[in-house]
Amino acid sequence: MTSSGDRAIDLNADLGEGFGVWRLGDDDALLGVVTSANVACGFHAGDPTTMRRVCAGAVATGVAIGAQVSYRDLAGFGRRFIDVAPAELTDDVLYQLAALDGVARAGGGRVSYLKPHGALYNAVVTHEAQARAVVAAVLAYDPALPVLGLPGSVLLRKAEAAGLRTVAEGFADRGYTPEGTLVSRRSPGALVQDVGAVAERAVRMAAEGVVVAVDGTTVDVAVDSVCVHGDTPGAVELARAVRAALADAGLVVRSFSAG
Repeated sequence: MTSSGDRAIDLNADLGEGFGVWRLGDDDALLGVVTSANVACGFHAGDPTTMRRVCAGAVATGVAIGAQVSYRDLAGFGRRFIDVAPAELTDDVLYQLAALDGVARAGGGRVSYLKPHGALYNAVVTHEAQARAVVAAVLAYDPALPVLGLPGSVLLRKAEAAGLRTVAEGFADRGYTPEGTLVSRRSPGALVQDVGAVAERAVRMAAEGVVVAVDGTTVDVAVDSVCVHGDTPGAVELARAVRAALADAGLVVRSFSAG
């Protein structure tokens, strides 16, 4: 693998996705690997105690804290589309963002970016009204907050047009369609779980800006952040392999919000 010079890449994962006594994933272990943590804000997962614990861990390990905002869908883990009115969606996103930022600040940190979760993430790839609603919440709270999303999505276009900083991300452990969108979790090829394959995909995304889709075609996905899902089986092993592979490829692994 040729060196990528001083090119930097962020490594993010979804954290804090338990609720009450129920835990999902190994937040503490992932905080020792990733550079940015997408913390659930209570609408699809997470609760005040979980949010505070993960934020404290992120502060202690120097990991950037991001608000992982969602539809109000605890039962469905935020993976069901909801045809919510745009004004209500703005309020829901603002509520989640403000709540997590308050918890983070109480522990000496702060929210430094926003990323939609699950069905909302996929919806705002093409849904104009909901994308505008998410952007409106960020503008209302802090126009300096970057927005993390899929390359070419309506969300990132709307955010950029509104003057927000946008950060494109790729998913090392998810399948892609030939159009550059994510394969539905209900379809074959949605998850990539082989450690070597996930690490290789991460490097190609970060260094070459491409990913191989489920039909074998190569898709352009220029990204500044790579995601490994915290609820993917073997997530910690995958994240460690991805980070090592990125470093071996000559990439500097650091948060896009650092500095």
